[in-house]
Amino acid sequence: MDDTRGDVVLAAAEAAPVMAVVEAATAADGVGPLSEHAILALRAGRPAFTVVDSGATVAYGHLDPATGQEGAAAELVVHPAHRRRGHGRALLRALLAEAGGPLRVWAHGDLPAAAALAESEGMERVRALFQMRRPAADPLPEAKVADGVRLRAFEPGRDEEAWLRVNARAFAAHPEQGAWTIEDVRAREAEPWFDPAGLFLAERGGEVVGFHWTKIHPDGLGEVYVVGVDPSAQGLGLGRTLTLAGLHHLRDRGVPQILLYVDESNTAAVGLYESLGFTRYAVDVMYGTSA
Repeated sequence: MDDTRGDVVLAAAEAAPVMAVVEAATAADGVGPLSEHAILALRAGRPAFTVVDSGATVAYGHLDPATGQEGAAAELVVHPAHRRRGHGRALLRALLAEAGGPLRVWAHGDLPAAAALAESEGMERVRALFQMRRPAADPLPEAKVADGVRLRAFEPGRDEEAWLRVNARAFAAHPEQGAWTIEDVRAREAEPWFDPAGLFLAERGGEVVGFHWTKIHPDGLGEVYVVGVDPSAQGLGLGRTLTLAGLHHLRDRGVPQILLYVDESNTAAVGLYESLGFTRYAVDVMYGTSA
């Protein structure tokens, strides 16, 4: 660090200057430095850490405080032109102090500089998230639907609560996803990419028991955004059925490639996606502290 470092300030940040930092970092590193969740929080005006140097925003840090289910988690980014000046270390230490206990930090793209910073601050690798991809035009098997199950498109204004119930049950062991609220759903419904025709629901006996939410990015890439199956419907092959329904939808929309994210530890899901032609493309790493 040196004395050119700006002050770290916790306050609501202006979205435009931070997004300029994000775009510069993405161009330099080849990977986006913030998750969709962090960007939505920025746009919502939630308090965050920023570093301003000579009147310009040069770094940004997002923090999710600890809850009863989950410890604190953070993400941070430094403008490429302002790196190696201590901004990243100052941000990380501010996030650690604000967390007041154990903290997990995502490093998107598993870049060497992020790994070195985490290690120097006593953090250890605790989780990895694979990004996998497949060409959309590659052959796909048909989606076979189990007896007594039907697939249909999501209906805004009708299906939010049913979707939330299944999501909470499907991801009970993964609080990041399972703790979504109606506000989280509506925030995504308000995004330009949201298309209810690309959110598939599986119903059995009139009840929603699974879903596949797809997404098409501004650059044209398709995404298996999230797939969930209610534990009561396990064993029906719904995970594969819903995944295939979404893959066919994305291919029919003309996307060139389809991506998804899956936890390294979820070997069953990794195996399913590999059987459908996905291969590993990149990895995001989470570093954690014990105190």
